[in-house]
Amino acid sequence: MAEEVNYDESNIRSLDWKEHIRMRPGMYIGKLGDGTSYDDGIYILLKEIIDNSIDEFVMGNGRTIDISIKDGIVKVRDYGRGIPLGKVVDCVSKINTGGKYDSRAFKKSVGLNGVGTKAVNALSEFFKVESIREGQIKRAEFSTGDLTVDADVEESTQRKGTKITFVPDTTIFTNYQYKMQHVEELLWNYAYLNRGLTINFNGQKIYSENGLKDLLQKNLSEEPLYPIIHLEEDDIEVAITHTNAYGEDYYSFVNGQYTTQGGTHQNAFREAYVKTIRDHFNKNFDTVDVRSGIVAAISVKVLEPVFESQTKTKLGSNEIAPDGPTMRTFVNDFLSKRLDNFLHRNPEATEAIHKRIIQAERERKDLAGIKKLAKDRAKKANLHNKKLRDCKVHFNTNHERKDETTLFITEGDSASGSITKARDVQTQAVFSLKGKPLNSFGLTKKIVYENEEFNLLQAALNIEDGLEGLRYNNIVLATDADVDGMHIRLLLITFFLQFFPDLVKNGHLYVLDTPLFRVRNKKKTIYCYSDEERRAAIEELTGKPEITRFKGLGEISPDEFRGFIREDIRLDPVVIGKETAISNLLQFYMGKNTPDRQKFIIENLKVEKDLPEEILK
Repeated sequence: MAEEVNYDESNIRSLDWKEHIRMRPGMYIGKLGDGTSYDDGIYILLKEIIDNSIDEFVMGNGRTIDISIKDGIVKVRDYGRGIPLGKVVDCVSKINTGGKYDSRAFKKSVGLNGVGTKAVNALSEFFKVESIREGQIKRAEFSTGDLTVDADVEESTQRKGTKITFVPDTTIFTNYQYKMQHVEELLWNYAYLNRGLTINFNGQKIYSENGLKDLLQKNLSEEPLYPIIHLEEDDIEVAITHTNAYGEDYYSFVNGQYTTQGGTHQNAFREAYVKTIRDHFNKNFDTVDVRSGIVAAISVKVLEPVFESQTKTKLGSNEIAPDGPTMRTFVNDFLSKRLDNFLHRNPEATEAIHKRIIQAERERKDLAGIKKLAKDRAKKANLHNKKLRDCKVHFNTNHERKDETTLFITEGDSASGSITKARDVQTQAVFSLKGKPLNSFGLTKKIVYENEEFNLLQAALNIEDGLEGLRYNNIVLATDADVDGMHIRLLLITFFLQFFPDLVKNGHLYVLDTPLFRVRNKKKTIYCYSDEERRAAIEELTGKPEITRFKGLGEISPDEFRGFIREDIRLDPVVIGKETAISNLLQFYMGKNTPDRQKFIIENLKVEKDLPEEILK
């Protein structure tokens, strides 16, 4: 019988603004992370501050933003209007306080709920705001949201604007580190969306002349089949081209905010593009064929946008403005006019688009018979084998936790058995490989359906026709940390890059980081993920601790494994440089051996003679 718990007035608590943010940071900035992923919390903090400076620029105030990140100290300085001096403290420490509730001051802003800067303040061990306007400066300092310095207004000769300095709280963001690659990508997106804006970051000038055209040009991973189409009007801008790669690739933005998960504007573009192409050629092309190989960017300006989360990664607004046209109508009217006109005036690009559609159509029809047999085989296999041990989220059709779903792809009965016993059955599934998968480099998609392992894996993920039906948000490669395990990992990454590059580009693919050593004595056990951690553990556990080197996942007991794939899971995202052509990347690593690759292997290979003797025991 459950223990009875008293429930009375003493159980009721009222949290002030900063306590709630610090107790439930995920509600305000999404996941915390350690800086490895581009959407980790420390980047959201940075973005929340920059968004305010961008809003100033959009409203015609200040054309430069200075940003620096050094030794964990973040500084953002704009040259906009500056916060009204009498409201500086309120604007950074009182929820639901800010100028963006007044549409006369901010018309098409990203942050409309008055929370962003306050969240940064509450989650920073040091936070300073300085506002300069009308020859005066007001400064205030905080520590974890508590006001520590409330300086008097003083005279100043500085240029008007706002300067924010903050240091993320290390008790919340443990072992974090800003990756400059992620920061630069964030800042370049701001520049692409705000032509004329100069961002000075750690001595580097970030500036774009051609907006989304520059973005697409820089981020293309394959050679375009025709020059980028660049179209724009007051509240919408698009850039479009095609490559010979599989899948679709989109970059979508709302009021300068990068909506990594898309939303109503991206869906409207995808529909409107297909309709415009069909109408132009007067042919009822299949949707999949029309969008095969497309690379596009779309940016819209929306009055009072509604996002599906505080981190604003997916637009939920169905209208451009209250009482305005629907998003679908707005985007369709734009493309049906501007894109159709472009196609009439540029026959070479039009012909290239037509050829790409015919190529996709021919391949799809060639695969039709094979795909039917493959689907039947996949259904039969799911009934008669245990390659896929699914999670209960799907059995219960509970999509509220879909973002938490994970599929571990592993090899061997012992490894898959350990993970299966240790997993969270609600959200974590396991797919067991049988031996090493095929090297799919240079092969056509036909192999996906003819190869049993690939066919069953594709069916488990439900990605045959794109990512819309993807059943797991995180796909994790869980292989042994030996030569065979590394090879299996490489073959799987090749498979996804070759046939489903969107899955990698959209941040769904990870590698499971498991400990290499266990160092323990009678009082304490430490799991180590590197030789450096092993040495530190030996020093911490004085005497002669027991040292175990894990050579395979199957050697780790389910009880131990539970700690490595639950709350404390370590995942290394598979990130492909945007400027790297995937075909060239695969050619180098998975194609025929070349002198360049031999040199790379020789320079980077660690053999056993290079490793400390105690590791090899």
